[in-house]
Amino acid sequence: MRTARRYIAREIYRSTAVVLVALVGLFLFFALIEGLDKVGQRLTLLNLFYLQALDVPNHLYELLPIGLLIGAVLALAGLAQRNELTILRASGVSGLRLLGALWLITIPLVLGAFILSEFITPAAELRGSESRLALLGRTDGGRLSSGYWFKEADSQGGTRIINIAQLSGQGRVSDVVLYEFAADDTLLDVVHAAKGQFEQGRLVLRDLTETRIRPQSANALANAQVPDAPISELVHLDERSISTTLTPERLIARILTPERMAISDLLDYIHYLKNNQLQADRQEVALWRKIAYPFTLLVMITIAAPIGFMQTRRGGVGVKVFAGIILGVGFFMLNQLALNAGMLGDWPPWATALVPSMVGLAAALLALLGMEHRHPLALWLRQRRIQRSPA
Repeated sequence: MRTARRYIAREIYRSTAVVLVALVGLFLFFALIEGLDKVGQRLTLLNLFYLQALDVPNHLYELLPIGLLIGAVLALAGLAQRNELTILRASGVSGLRLLGALWLITIPLVLGAFILSEFITPAAELRGSESRLALLGRTDGGRLSSGYWFKEADSQGGTRIINIAQLSGQGRVSDVVLYEFAADDTLLDVVHAAKGQFEQGRLVLRDLTETRIRPQSANALANAQVPDAPISELVHLDERSISTTLTPERLIARILTPERMAISDLLDYIHYLKNNQLQADRQEVALWRKIAYPFTLLVMITIAAPIGFMQTRRGGVGVKVFAGIILGVGFFMLNQLALNAGMLGDWPPWATALVPSMVGLAAALLALLGMEHRHPLALWLRQRRIQRSPA
């Protein structure tokens, strides 16, 4: 069985590699065609190729489960067409034992998927986001029309809301507006700075204008009377430094896709969101999906097993590959449906992340068990009909 397992593993790895190269190449081609419109004085063609190269790990991360499914179906269908699986079954190897061998074959891919999702993809996504900020002045997500918004508590028990019009990477920001509130939510001052730098737990603002709201302003406005003294004071400063819980990593986390972040970064960002009473449901779902991602490959190989083991007299490999593509697309759509339904329905994060994989695994196991016991079940039903028929 060890020799057969190595042979099957070689076939699956080769087919999966071919499928992944084709899929990643196709996605890169369309992304390159779309990006040609952005080529100009600021973004050269070489820069575009560099950005697309940084997207390769992201495409590989997204396409690996579907690529494994199609590649495994292609390899198993080829073995079935050459009657090699039939020989294994005739030698006494059951379908469930073959499934166990497929799971062992998938373990190296699971380890590779963990390294890809935890180290390679986050590093490439971070570098790609910083490069887009430097080359284009913007990135793909996380920005409203008014800029990037952050909230945190200050050292006096109040609240600070920060609006950043532009991120430049390495903690550098520009066109920054701070709104500082007291513990009773009274506005204390508004600060507008041309530039800023996040470093070592501090935000250093430069070339800033500070509007300080005096304490009597609330009473003056409430009584609708002309105040005896100005209710605000305008101050121009060259530099001001304030303590902050924001770091360059948390700034970048605001614009990154949660599923492409490392688990440690996700945990840090979730901690920051919860400490400041901000919504962290999307990040918690992403955390569970990150944890479940390597095991999704086991689900894919389980789904591929009954399709590959199926004996077809017509259509052969083509029918099985087509079925694998349909199931892969269906699983992707089920994942997205569960994500959207979970966010709208306030499902537990673990349920939102694991339900599609659990449904796919259960359906594949039932199909495999049905194929494994198809002939005994048919024989039992035939005997029951004979017993019930009149003599």
